[in-house]
Amino acid sequence: MKKLLAALLWLPIAASGQLFSEKTNSISLDNTRPMVVSTLPSIVWTTPGAESSVSAEPAITIDVKVESAVEIQSIRLITKSGADVREKYIKLGDKDFNKRVQQKITLMDGENTIRLEVTNGRGAIVSSTRTILVGKDAIADAVDANRKDYALLIATDKYDNWDDLSNPVNDAHTVANILKDKYGFITEVVENVTLEELNDKLFDYNTRKFNPQDQLFIFFAGHGYFDETLGEGYVVAANSLLNDKGKTSYLSHTILRERLDNIKCDHIFLAMDVCFGGTFDKKLAKARGTEAMDEAIDKQYVVKKLSKRTRKFLTSGSKEYVPDGAPGHNSPFATQFIRALREIGGGTGRVMTLMELNTYFLRLPTEPYYGSFGADDPQSDFVFVAK
Repeated sequence: MKKLLAALLWLPIAASGQLFSEKTNSISLDNTRPMVVSTLPSIVWTTPGAESSVSAEPAITIDVKVESAVEIQSIRLITKSGADVREKYIKLGDKDFNKRVQQKITLMDGENTIRLEVTNGRGAIVSSTRTILVGKDAIADAVDANRKDYALLIATDKYDNWDDLSNPVNDAHTVANILKDKYGFITEVVENVTLEELNDKLFDYNTRKFNPQDQLFIFFAGHGYFDETLGEGYVVAANSLLNDKGKTSYLSHTILRERLDNIKCDHIFLAMDVCFGGTFDKKLAKARGTEAMDEAIDKQYVVKKLSKRTRKFLTSGSKEYVPDGAPGHNSPFATQFIRALREIGGGTGRVMTLMELNTYFLRLPTEPYYGSFGADDPQSDFVFVAK
C-alpha cells in the first residue's frame, strides 16, 4: 500500500528535459530529481489576461504573479518583436517563494511575444507566453482564419410533470438554421432533456478545447422557475418534479453560472427564453445600439473584442413570466432574435454586436435583461459575423 501511495505522489520522468505543452504554457522537468506535482511553480497573468490581445499603445505594463512551493531560483523575461529579441532576469530576494512581476515593456508594430520563464530550486522550469498585436494593419489582419463559432441550443417543450409548451423546440431549430446558414456556426440542438442529460451535455462542453478566438453561443428555451423561499432561479428539465422542496430535480442558476464560466472558451454568450430568466444574475445592465460598421472597421472590431474574455447573457424577461407564443409560431423573444439575425448580419451589415441585438428587444411586453457573469471583461463583446 505504501508503495502504491508513493507511486501516486511522485512522478518519475523517463527522459531528461522532457517537455509538455498546452496552448502557451510549458513545463520542463529534470529527471535527476524526483518531482512532486504540487511543487511546480505557477504563473498567473493579471495583465495581459488573454493569451492573445491587441493594443493601440506602444507600451504595456505586465502584471504577473508567480508562486512556488519550492524556492524560486530564477525568473527570466523574454520579449520578441520581429527579429528583435530581448531578455532580462527579474531580481529576487533571499528564498523567494512568491513574486509579483510588474514590468513596463515597449511594444513595436506587429506581433509582440512576451514570455516568462520560472525555474525553481529542484530544476523544474515553467513558462507562459502572451502575444500582443500593435498597429492598425496588424490588428486588421489578425482574425484567425481557423476560428470557429459554436452554438448549443437546449429546448424543452415536453414535460413529465409541468405543462407542455408549444414553441421552444421550433424556436431552437429556427435560430440554429440561421446561425448555420448565414453566420457559419457549428450548431447542436438538444431537445427535451432530463436533468441528468442536461448535466451530461454541460460536462461535455466543460471538457472540450477551444481556440482563443472561438465563440460559444448557448440558448435555453423552455420553462423557468423562481423559488421565493430559496431566493434562487432554476431551469426546468423535462423530468423536473412539481413537489420538490429542495429543487434537486432542477438546474439552479448558481450552478449553471459556474458550469458555463468554467467552459474553456474565452467568448461565451448565453440567451435564455424562459420565465424568470432575469434571476440568472442579480446585477443587470442595459445597453443601447450602435450603427452598423463597414468591413474595414469590422475586422479591427472583431479582433479587439475577441482578445477579451466574454461572459455575457440576455434573458427574455426579468423576475416574471414570459409568453410562449401561439402554437406553430415563434415566441416573442425568439421572433425578435431571428429578426435581428436576418436583418443585421444577414442583411445590410456584416457584423452584429450584442448592443445592436439588444435594441430589438426594447418593445417586447416583458422586460429583457442584459448582463455579465463569471470572469467577464467589461470591454468584451460577442460578435455574429456573417459569411
